[in-house]
Amino acid sequence: MPQFDHEKLNVYQDSISFVSWAEELLKSISKSIAAYKQLDRASTSVPLNIAEGNGKHTPADRCRFFDIARGSALECAACLDVLVAKKVIEEGKADEGKAMLVKIVSMLVGLIRSNSEERDV
Repeated sequence: MPQFDHEKLNVYQDSISFVSWAEELLKSISKSIAAYKQLDRASTSVPLNIAEGNGKHTPADRCRFFDIARGSALECAACLDVLVAKKVIEEGKADEGKAMLVKIVSMLVGLIRSNSEERDV
C-alpha cells in the first residue's frame, strides 16, 4: 500500500490514534459544552499540521507547522482539564488522553529541534 512520508512518522500515527480516542470520548459528552468543539478541532489539527509541515521544503516552514501541531496538542490537554473541572469526565479518563498527548508533544519537540539549530522550544 502506498504511503506518504508523514504517514511513516510515529508522531503522526500516534496523533491519529489520539483523534480516534478523542472521538470516542466526544461521543459520551454533550455537543453543547464549549470544550466539545475545541477538543474536536484541536485534536484534528494535530495530524493535519504534522502532515502539512512534513511536506514543506525548508526547516523554518516545517517548524512553523510542527509548532502549530504542538500548540494544538497542548490545547487538547487543556480541554481535558476543563472537562474534568466541569465534572463532565473523570480525571482518570483525562489522564489516559493526556498520557498520549505527552508522548505526542515530546516527539513534536524532537522534530522542531531537529529542524532548527537555534530553537530550544
